Amino acid sequence: MRNVLYLIAVILVIGWAIGFFAYSAGGIIHILLIIAIIAILLNVIQGRKV
Repeated sequence: MRNVLYLIAVILVIGWAIGFFAYSAGGIIHILLIIAIIAILLNVIQGRKV
């Protein structure tokens, strides 16, 4: 589950970067960035529980 969250976060950050430089998605891009940051923070907070 942790790997899935990390993958989603990376995809959202890439999507944000593309949208930010293309100026085509407007405010939705910033929402995607916030979701990606939250997913990364959850991954860091949970730590490695192997």
